[in-house]
Amino acid sequence: MSSLTEKKQKLYWRITALIAVILILITFTPLVIAPGKIEPKLFAMPFTLWVSILITILLVVLTYIGGRVHLKDEE
Repeated sequence: MSSLTEKKQKLYWRITALIAVILILITFTPLVIAPGKIEPKLFAMPFTLWVSILITILLVVLTYIGGRVHLKDEE
């Protein structure tokens, strides 16, 4: 693997990890866990629940991307 490709892989990994850390930090802020806040509702689910589901989906996508980056690293 060339040096440029290795640098790209490390950059992709760092970006993926940084986005994951930011999402995890956002999860525990008052933006998501607002005391006593259940409005607005979407599909009859409280705000906290649907935002948590969205963040979980994003973390799963980031995990997939991170796995693909590491698979290329081992080849």
